[in-house]
Amino acid sequence: MQTITTFLINAHYRTLRGKFWLIMLGLTYFCTACTASEAQSNGKDAGKKRPVPVVVSAATQKTIPLQLQTTGTVEAYSTVSVKSKVGGQLTGVYFHQGQNVKKGDLLFTIDSRALKAALMQAQANQAKDLAQVKQAKANVEKAKAQVSQANANVKKAKAQVNQAKANVVKDVAEATNANTQAQRYASLLQQGAISKQQAEQYQTSANAQQATVTADRNGVDNAQSAVIAAQADVQNSQAAVAAAQADVQNAQAAVAADRAAIDNAKVQLSYSSIYSPINGRTGSLKLNQGNLVKADADDPLISISQIRPIYVTFSIPQRMLPDLKKYSAIHQLEVEALPPKDTGLPVRGKLTFVDSGVNTQTGTIQLKGTFTNADERLVPGEFVNVVLKLTEEPNVITVPSQAVQMGQQGQFVFVVKPNKKVEVRQVTVGDSFKNETVIKQGLQPGEQVVVDGQFNLVPGATAQVKPAVGSQKSGANR
Repeated sequence: MQTITTFLINAHYRTLRGKFWLIMLGLTYFCTACTASEAQSNGKDAGKKRPVPVVVSAATQKTIPLQLQTTGTVEAYSTVSVKSKVGGQLTGVYFHQGQNVKKGDLLFTIDSRALKAALMQAQANQAKDLAQVKQAKANVEKAKAQVSQANANVKKAKAQVNQAKANVVKDVAEATNANTQAQRYASLLQQGAISKQQAEQYQTSANAQQATVTADRNGVDNAQSAVIAAQADVQNSQAAVAAAQADVQNAQAAVAADRAAIDNAKVQLSYSSIYSPINGRTGSLKLNQGNLVKADADDPLISISQIRPIYVTFSIPQRMLPDLKKYSAIHQLEVEALPPKDTGLPVRGKLTFVDSGVNTQTGTIQLKGTFTNADERLVPGEFVNVVLKLTEEPNVITVPSQAVQMGQQGQFVFVVKPNKKVEVRQVTVGDSFKNETVIKQGLQPGEQVVVDGQFNLVPGATAQVKPAVGSQKSGANR
């Protein structure tokens, strides 16, 4: 029974509370509507009767830069992964992690004893082959001397052939004469004019002379055989010269191979000392002294990043590409970069790279600026605020950006006339720079525009100019 009573009391209380909130909501809506109506009515009347407090700033004529603001990423100018070309024990590390190194500084040494032994072996092989070259050249000279001797023998044999032929001619003539004498005396013997002994004597002389001719002809044949043999000796000697020259060439080729082996051994030995290829900063050390190093391992021993100079990579919309081409054709464009929360002056650099195409996914084109980074304020991998200066616009009229309002007929500003009356002025705006907007049409230098308090203004209202809250007039202008 008590539970039912408690439930009824709570239900009644919830009903009363709901009615209370409905009443309060209705009263709030009624009061708001009345207040808004009264404010609107009073605003139209008071805007023309009572001065409206506003903050103004003068339209100024100045030269402002035409620039693009974006964010970029700092990249190392170049990054080199240092690896070992030879395997062995790491015998020395000559830098600290994160240390700046110069090109040519010694970084690592690897055990080089095996490489030095290979170099000495190649040098010994070269010495041996050089001795063989000398021996082969001596053999060539010896074979050439044999060729000269064989040529001399040929000449001598040819001279003997000529002598033997001359002897044949002479002896043939004498044999002919002897035969003639023998025939004549044989005829005289038949006539009984001479004795038989005299006729036989001439016949014997003719026979002897004929035998001499036969012997001379055999001598010619022997001399010609000697010429042929001497010519064969010449050919053999020339073949020996060619063989000796081939030996020289083979020995010289072996020497050339030895020189190549020596050069390769020297190169391999040079790999045992690893030097920095660039100026830069070292990264994290992968191996310590005493570890075994694998030749051409996948992981580098150390990575070196060149940060002086350094790149800053950023992107701009493709719609800005015509302006970029236009002004970059006139002069080299300047780039400023400033790390977040850095209160110093921006780091200045030059635009040095424009990508060859637009990224179809983002509709942007990638650019790079090069910075000397002498003080190393820019660090690879960090995000920076980037300003790309395209050109400067001289003698343009500017107003604070908060003075420009948007209406149904376009952008406008409230102008305070010298008589403190407010005028609505349609304007054509241009680019913005550091919270200032360029006014291309609609204002003259020196005219006062409202930068604060526009909400209460209507055309023809009287303005009460006051300084900005918490700042002087110059601060309001900014």
